[in-house]
Amino acid sequence: MLKQDLLSLIEQKRIELYQVAAANGLSSSIAIRYSQELDHLLNQYNDTYILKLPTESTKTATLSL
Repeated sequence: MLKQDLLSLIEQKRIELYQVAAANGLSSSIAIRYSQELDHLLNQYNDTYILKLPTESTKTATLSL
């Protein structure tokens, strides 16, 4: 999935969660389900786009070789 598509899905799910929580409460089963779906999307983004970025220590180690 493209980065922009995933970011759009995250934003849409965030809006849906806000609306559902406002109407039904944060502890409602539907709000919990939407929250879990948002968590899944955020984890997917993190795994795909954040964890693959080189860290500062990796850059330093590579430069010193």
